Amino acid sequence: MRLANSHKKILITGANGQLGTAFKVAQSHYTAFECVFASKEVLDVTSPISIENAIQAHQPDIIVNTAAYTAVDAAETHEVDAYRLNQEGVRLLATLCASYKIALIHISTDYVFDGTSTIPYVEEITPNPQTVYGKSKLAGELAIQDIDDLTYAIIRTSWLYSDYGQNFYKTMVRLGTERDEISVVNDQHGIPTLADDLAKAIFKMIPQLEHSNRGVYHYSNTGITTWYAFAKAIFKHSKIDIKVNPISTNEYPTAAKRPMYSILNCTKIIENFGVSRPHWEDKLS
Repeated sequence: MRLANSHKKILITGANGQLGTAFKVAQSHYTAFECVFASKEVLDVTSPISIENAIQAHQPDIIVNTAAYTAVDAAETHEVDAYRLNQEGVRLLATLCASYKIALIHISTDYVFDGTSTIPYVEEITPNPQTVYGKSKLAGELAIQDIDDLTYAIIRTSWLYSDYGQNFYKTMVRLGTERDEISVVNDQHGIPTLADDLAKAIFKMIPQLEHSNRGVYHYSNTGITTWYAFAKAIFKHSKIDIKVNPISTNEYPTAAKRPMYSILNCTKIIENFGVSRPHWEDKLS
């Protein structure tokens, strides 16, 4: 199926989440598309009736699925909930998309990898998730890939941040107003990704997506950093005066194991769709 450059209708799930909100902000720049934003109350991806009702009501050409269970630490003790949304909901959505000949763009994560690499992860590397969250997201990816007649793009991203929802950037800004000193992990490496830039990349992909180029893709901004350096940059750009201490992962234990190395190789998405990747720090302002 080819999505031509004519007026196309996009149905976006998880409309009240971080990425869903970024789509709302970005849509005014993409007038070739008609966007329908579906919150959980409008479209529950774990309910086949809810999905089908939304499809019949809006008749989308493509669905962008941003709905997910993203509480990484909570997933360790709420495994059923994580798999229900990240695997079963994705399977239901993908199955119905195939039935109605609707293309699907699904958002996944760097957590499908174990973080032991020393070079950027390409899409072909075998995933090895170390957390319930990562395992459930990989299960969702596999559910999509099992459907032969589905046109899809699975986009793995990393360290998503924005002015919307809950994320590291907003947490740092809040802590900067509450404390004089904080400690931040300095031995985990990754690339922060602005949700707005990911939304723009997806808008760029949509008219080019077809069955022949379906598959898994990586997208992040550019510029490798650590959480400590990311925090320092946030405070600098926000003009917040606070002391930031670098610490090791061992000094900051969490329920879910974080990848030590989360750099994604994004060559494939650039070559196939010509998307842009601004430097993460350039977007902080």
